[in-house]
Amino acid sequence: MRRWRWQEWRRGTTPIRLVWSQGLLVGALLLVSLWLGSLIWGLAGKARIAFTQEQQARDAYRGLEARKATLEANLATLATPRGQDAAIRQAFSVAKPGEEVIVVVPPATTTSLAPKPWWQRVLNWF
Repeated sequence: MRRWRWQEWRRGTTPIRLVWSQGLLVGALLLVSLWLGSLIWGLAGKARIAFTQEQQARDAYRGLEARKATLEANLATLATPRGQDAAIRQAFSVAKPGEEVIVVVPPATTTSLAPKPWWQRVLNWF
C-alpha cells in the first residue's frame, strides 16, 4: 500500500478526498436539478390554470356578444311604434279600445265508454 504524503492531502489529491468531493458535487447538482424540476412543475400548473381561465373568458365573451346582438335587435324593434305596441300588449295583457279577446279552445276529445272485456276486469282485481 502506498502512503500518502502530507502535501498530497493538503492539495486534495488523495483518493478518499477526491471521492468525497465528487460525491458532494453530485449531491449538490442533484439537489439543484430537483429544485429546478419543482419550479418547472409549478410553472406548468400555473400555465394550465391560465389556459383554462382564458378559455372560460373567451366563452363568456362569446355569450356576451350574443346577448348584445339580441338586445340590439330588441331595441331596434322597440324603436318602431308597432314594436312598442306589441311589447306593451305582451307585458301587460292589454287591448286597444274596441278590441275583443278571442280564446281558442281545442276541440273536446270524446272518450268511448265501451265496456271492458271480461279478462281486463279480472286483471284489475290484482
